Amino acid sequence: MTYLLNPFVGKVSAPPIAESAGWLEGNSSNLPAINLSQAVPSYLPAPELADHVARCMRDGSANLYTDILGIPELREALAAHMSSAYRGTVNQADVAITAGCNQAFCAAVMALAKPGDNIILAAPWYFNNQMWLEMQGIEVRAIAAIHETDALPRPQDLASVCDERTRAVVLISPNNPTGAVYPSHLLDAFFDTCQELKIALLLDETYKDFLDPASPPHNLFARDNWGETFVQLYSFSKVYALTGARVGSLIAGPHMIEAVEKIIDCVAICAPHTGQKAALYGLQNLDGWKQQKRLLMADRLEAMKAAFAKHASDYRIVSSGAFFAYLAHPHVNHSARVVAMGLAQHYGVLTLPGSMFGPEQDGYLRLAFANVDVSLMEDAAQRLGHYQPQA
Repeated sequence: MTYLLNPFVGKVSAPPIAESAGWLEGNSSNLPAINLSQAVPSYLPAPELADHVARCMRDGSANLYTDILGIPELREALAAHMSSAYRGTVNQADVAITAGCNQAFCAAVMALAKPGDNIILAAPWYFNNQMWLEMQGIEVRAIAAIHETDALPRPQDLASVCDERTRAVVLISPNNPTGAVYPSHLLDAFFDTCQELKIALLLDETYKDFLDPASPPHNLFARDNWGETFVQLYSFSKVYALTGARVGSLIAGPHMIEAVEKIIDCVAICAPHTGQKAALYGLQNLDGWKQQKRLLMADRLEAMKAAFAKHASDYRIVSSGAFFAYLAHPHVNHSARVVAMGLAQHYGVLTLPGSMFGPEQDGYLRLAFANVDVSLMEDAAQRLGHYQPQA
């Protein structure tokens, strides 16, 4: 090769989902595969949403670039939704529409930090967050989110890992990979601590729509001057089954939005127009459909818990919620990677090892239970219960 590649990118691990998918190629069980790996809705988008997007494509109303920050109607609708859901104040000017939540995270990080700075992640963390930080030459610092009594990070741990080059802490609730839901009082405490430390609080709420809508997940949008500390990241992908449409959002104060607009313009110009049309239709028309899917996911979680209690009780469910369950596996003399590969190759069950989600996670597996119909939960649990790693 006559040219050099960016060494920051070269040091980053290969994409975990793509790597794990290859483990099923060695499936010797002849059992049909059960994919508990990537969190993808197993249902199609609402038919009326699909019809609406098709009409927009045919009439030409979704074929051109949009404003960099997104369709004004979508920004306004999302601001109104967030204001209502969180009983706070979000304005259209606070909203940037992005090509999925991953782009929202990447843009926020690029706006906040430069090479040599550091950002704090709660371990176990979403692996794409770590990958992007390392590609940018930004140091990853960790606080623990797995404890004896719960799967919640502690705001008091921030000060011990924070210094003059710390720019933010990143939280995800409901969490990926653990499924844990962070209570409102905990997020309040993180907000207060971030204010004191003069760092940003980045909160990824991709899975918020799978919580009971009767009470707000937090009260941060009701805080005075919330935009000086808080940045919310969100995705329409899971709630409306639009993972391939690549549409998400970033909500923040004016300085962050101004910076993000520059970044989006250079990276993608705008989020896909069709995805934005789909998201707008969903916000305006699909509240009932959305609640049906929330209840569907709740049923799958209960079925998973019952199946594991009956057939795989040696796997302790550390935490669960939304799309995910985080399990402590019983094979203490084997790494999580060995266990996950063995389950795929000998029992046709694809899970992800905890070691993909940060330090000190080798005793865990992540299951994306939302991928699997209730009728398959017992089969999946039985296969895990029968599996024994080879010596």
